[in-house]
Amino acid sequence: MKVNMKFYLKPILSVLALVILLGYAGCGGGKNPAPDPADVQLEKLSTTWKVGTTGNVTLDGVSKKSVYGDFQLVLSGTKGATEFDYTRTGGDVLSPWPATGKWSFGTDVEQDIIRDKGTNKQVDMTYTVTDNTLELTFTYAGSGEPKRGEKVTGVWVFTLTK
Repeated sequence: MKVNMKFYLKPILSVLALVILLGYAGCGGGKNPAPDPADVQLEKLSTTWKVGTTGNVTLDGVSKKSVYGDFQLVLSGTKGATEFDYTRTGGDVLSPWPATGKWSFGTDVEQDIIRDKGTNKQVDMTYTVTDNTLELTFTYAGSGEPKRGEKVTGVWVFTLTK
């Protein structure tokens, strides 16, 4: 009895072609993966933030804008890193902000920042950021920078703009 190979080969090739097509259909069409939320937030935060004319600084609900009007905070970093840099200029001589340091995201990258993590200057902050405004809220219990006897402890709210 003679076997016709064309008879067996045709269904096998058809099944193989179907498997390949289904494989390509299920691979997502080459879509880019969603960006890392920390990278998105870093991009929003990385700039120079100022009190200027439209921002404000309060300590325990009392405006300190008269002494923080020239306050500037520069946030910067590299995508994919876990720790970033900040520099502070202006503001009162006595400040809850060191002149320079490190910051990182907290548990919720869209609202938590940890300043100077693991040091005696560590401060946990909450933030909200839009295209032009950054608001940082934190309770500061340490001494001012530089150390003096003036009051810097309490609940601070920095409302900054680009």
